[in-house]
Amino acid sequence: MRGLVISAVARRFSTSVPSLSFSTTTSTTSSSTTSTTKNTKMSLSESEWRAKLTPEQFRVLRQKGTEYAGTGKYNKHKEKGVYHCAGCDAPLFTSETKFDSGCGWPAFYDNIPGAVKRNVDADGRRIEIVCANCDGHLGHVFKGERFPTPTDERHCVNSVSLTFHD
Repeated sequence: MRGLVISAVARRFSTSVPSLSFSTTTSTTSSSTTSTTKNTKMSLSESEWRAKLTPEQFRVLRQKGTEYAGTGKYNKHKEKGVYHCAGCDAPLFTSETKFDSGCGWPAFYDNIPGAVKRNVDADGRRIEIVCANCDGHLGHVFKGERFPTPTDERHCVNSVSLTFHD
């Protein structure tokens, strides 16, 4: 059931994320010119990101900061809906995968398929999670903590990296 909900959300938002950037490429063949549009990653300059985001969002999303535990507005949030990237509005997590881990940040046991990328931190000890569309820093994912979830993972996410849509 959970997989069906995530798949439905991913399909719903895969073609209509409003603030994604797009590039148009034109290819010429011997008989005609064809224009095709394809979805590309959102890429802004540092000054464009600073203009788009609040100072705290910029610090966390672009400079890989962390908000203080227990201070984020989505830590105890219980409404049904979808959590999006605060940088580019791409859907990242559903409320169905959110759980109370007691860590002080919103916790999810899974993301919408393809929405989040994992990178090993520079220290080699933690796995950073970023938005697959804009590379905005979301937080970290931890495995094997034995939470009673289907994946035994905790995506520990900064609230300031998220917006919520019901």
